[in-house]
Order: sequence, then C-alpha cells, then structure tokens
Amino acid sequence: MVQWIEAAKNGSEEALGQVLEWCRPYLLRVADEELATDLQGKLGASDLVQETFLEAHRDFRQFRGRTDQELRGWLRAILRHNLGTVGRHYRETDKREVRREQALSEGSQEGLCTRLIDPNGTPSALVHAQEQDEALQRAMARLPETYRQVVEWRNYDRCSFEEIGRRLERSSEAARKLWVRAIEQLTGLLEPSDESIE
Repeated sequence: MVQWIEAAKNGSEEALGQVLEWCRPYLLRVADEELATDLQGKLGASDLVQETFLEAHRDFRQFRGRTDQELRGWLRAILRHNLGTVGRHYRETDKREVRREQALSEGSQEGLCTRLIDPNGTPSALVHAQEQDEALQRAMARLPETYRQVVEWRNYDRCSFEEIGRRLERSSEAARKLWVRAIEQLTGLLEPSDESIE
C-alpha cells in the first residue's frame, strides 16, 4: 500500500484510484456508523463516501502522510467534515416554517441587499466572494444542459443519486458517474478563473 500511496502522491491517477478504492469499505463502515438517524432517509453512506473521494482526488496534494493508517485518518476527517456539513444543511432546512414567512413590501425590498451583506466582511473579501460567485455562474452556464442540471440537483438541492437517477430515468450509479464527469468539467472551466482571481 505504501508504494501505491507514494505513486499517487507522484501524480499517478491509477494509483490514486486504487488507493481510494482500497479505503472504500472502511469509509462506508464509518459513514454507516456516524450518519445520524434523522439523515438516513435523505442520503446514503455511499453518497458521502463518493463526495469524500471527489474532495480527496481534488486535494490529494495536501495529504502529507505515507502509511495506510495516515491515509485512512485523512479520509475519515474529510468524511466527518462532510457529515457535519450535510447535517447542518438538512437541519437548518428543517427549521424553516412556512407560517413564519412574511411577504416583502415594496419598501422593504430596497434595503434587502444591505441587510443580507455580512457586516463583518471586509470590502475586499466581499469583492473576492462576488468574483468567485460570478466565475462559478459563468462556468455553470458553459456546461452542457444535463451536466448543469445534475450539478444543481446534487450540489444545490442536495438530491441523492437515487433521486437524480429517477429524474433522468437512469440508474443511481449512472447518475453518480454523470455527476462526477460534470464536476470534473466544471473544475476544468474554473481553473483559469481561479488563477486570474488570485
């Protein structure tokens, strides 16, 4: 395993794929154990592991370990971070009560943007965030329609691959593969923009 990890760190896509697949059963077990009961109907352990692999693939240059134990620990940390993010997302969504919503009057709409801006954000941070958002929107607009739809369903609406597959009349595995290709293309479109922003 050490040789595969070293080869992956040296840029071998094949080695990285082998290393991640070797860790899949372990991560599935961790996800099954740590996925809260109230979230189990909303997403599966395999979805969390797949998101973890996507992030690991993107950020593998940051992995500083050399052993399989260090690799599993690094991947487990990414998985737990994803678990926390997903948990917060669903729980905050569940807190929304329609009866508490109020319609915006004409006068209140004018000050809406002012109220939504983070008062603690610096002007440069706000500009940087806006530039990143605009770059993402431009890249999304350049994606093929199916790719754009899959990314929106998965990353904005937090749909499971089973739900995306149902909407596309495909299997959940086909939906997952389509989403992975869409994210890869989106990442490729964003890279030049990221360099120019920095």
